[in-house]
Amino acid sequence: MAKNTTDTKAPAPKADPKAAAPKAAAPKVAVSKAAAPKAPAKAKTISPPKAGGAPNALQKPLQPSKELAAVVGSNMIARGEVVSKVWEYIKKHDLQNPANKREILADEVLKKVFGRDKVTMFEMNKYLAQHLT
Repeated sequence: MAKNTTDTKAPAPKADPKAAAPKAAAPKVAVSKAAAPKAPAKAKTISPPKAGGAPNALQKPLQPSKELAAVVGSNMIARGEVVSKVWEYIKKHDLQNPANKREILADEVLKKVFGRDKVTMFEMNKYLAQHLT
């Protein structure tokens, strides 16, 4: 019988000598916790209340007094928005003490709200709360 030429196998490819050599593992370096980069802090956002849930204290709409309404408007407004609008007013009218940025030098409008000529930024919320119902 004659040998069939279609049954012949192709020769196996030769192995690459560079690929066959095992790679050496890189030396491990100890990293201290102080040297590790820190992830940036997430900005806190106020989310709207969940369906059927009650709004929290910063989200609950409140009615400003007529004195405070001169700064933030007469519509019902959340406490967090009141603070933001008062800060906008302070910065727009340049009412921060240049020597001490934590002090707010009240103009005629804010004197009616604060009842004083100047307050610190830490006292401000105490006075604003008295004008929200």
